[in-house]
Amino acid sequence: MEADQRPPSRPAVAYAGEPGAFAEDAVGAFFAAPAPIPLPAFGDVFDAVETGRALAGVLPVENVAMGSIREVYDLLQEHELVIVGEVVVPVRLSLAALPGTRLEAVERVYSHVQALGQADRFLRSRPWALLTTYNTAGAAKMVAERREPGAAAVASPRAAELWGLEVLVRDIQSEPENRTRFVVVARPAPSAGGSPLDPAWLRRQAGVGAPKPPMRTTLVFATPNTPGALHRCLGVFAERGFNMSKLESRPSRSRPWEYVFWVDLDVDGHDPATRDGLRALEKTAQMVRVLGIYPRAEEP
Repeated sequence: MEADQRPPSRPAVAYAGEPGAFAEDAVGAFFAAPAPIPLPAFGDVFDAVETGRALAGVLPVENVAMGSIREVYDLLQEHELVIVGEVVVPVRLSLAALPGTRLEAVERVYSHVQALGQADRFLRSRPWALLTTYNTAGAAKMVAERREPGAAAVASPRAAELWGLEVLVRDIQSEPENRTRFVVVARPAPSAGGSPLDPAWLRRQAGVGAPKPPMRTTLVFATPNTPGALHRCLGVFAERGFNMSKLESRPSRSRPWEYVFWVDLDVDGHDPATRDGLRALEKTAQMVRVLGIYPRAEEP
């Protein structure tokens, strides 16, 4: 009897953090009925997907207040996974502590460095010691498990409730419209142009006859270290009317003081015009790698 080859009804999806993390919110926002796998670090998410422990991984790449999460971009370049989707998650931050703790008794505040930066205006208003942890939900878990007097965590209200903390102050983020963009990564599909994700897994599903959603193409390229090299590469996009929604440089990690450039294009990388543009870029750049072609996220 042949083994059942049907895809699982609840795909295993890896994320970095503890239950209650914003990354777990992103998993639930993108997938209809996932089986989340919390892991300690971003690199562990890549490893889980590559080894098959997880069918997909969800990773933060950009926050409206703090910018790019550079470690994730470096890992995307190091690994052979592809971006198959993205989701934008609202980030509402709260100050939480052990039940019964008064705000005046707080001396130390723990959280991820990004969350501390996103709430800096509120946190600077008091003489607290700000201490970094690997994750917002991890900070809530640590405060709850240590039972540490005078300690508080910056985390989501959901994480605070999940770990039995009391919210002292809500909505402490400096940016009222604070949100983070996450990408979904998976192993490449067996066939070109296919998707490694079963459409039935996704929360956002296109109905029969529905218009195709706006697409995004993410790529990384390197240029010769010569005058005008970057200008000529970017000219490939401008000449063809490709809207570039993001451009960022990162160290190449192959030679000192040389860089690669990350680009988000608001185009479908499968369209003939886009493919023609990418071929033109390959003639100008030293290296071009397309990281993913996927539907753009809907704003929450």
